[in-house]
Amino acid sequence: MNKQHEIDEQSLRQAQRLFESGDIRQIEAGTTKGLCDIHRYLFEGLYDFAGKIRTMNIAKGGFRFANAMYLEAILPVIEKMPERTFEEIIAKYVEMNVAHPFMEGNGRATRIWLDLMLRRKLGKVVDWQRVDKDLYLQAMERSPINDLELRVLLQPALTDRVDDREVIFKGIEQSYYYEGYTKE
Repeated sequence: MNKQHEIDEQSLRQAQRLFESGDIRQIEAGTTKGLCDIHRYLFEGLYDFAGKIRTMNIAKGGFRFANAMYLEAILPVIEKMPERTFEEIIAKYVEMNVAHPFMEGNGRATRIWLDLMLRRKLGKVVDWQRVDKDLYLQAMERSPINDLELRVLLQPALTDRVDDREVIFKGIEQSYYYEGYTKE
């Protein structure tokens, strides 16, 4: 088993504990602090930067995320974005994805952050098992230009089964699968 697989496996257990323990109820929805708390919970003991906003620039697949020197200015702007409707919540999620505030683990942390906003504002979460990995990653890639594709992909996967253990835990596993993790 390689080091990254071990990190992913431990982080997945920590993500499940976040929900099982009820600690998820203490996390602020839609705030930078809430996102940092989620990230810290997922990656504490695995990365020394768990829950800390990055200070270095990063890129993925040729896409450069927000310059680290602008994060301090842009994160409060994203935090203040409205989150009253599904469309507004997705727009906020997309902006946070472009910011990519952490060195690693942004996708996993922000998907939980998204579900937290959806749950608290709309009484729904995404049933991630119903979202195709390739279509999701393609929609996320294009979302900074237009988030319609992402909204069309996620809206049919919304469920009001916000306390259903299977929806939550299978969704977390799916989120890790999007990042390349598979159980051995």
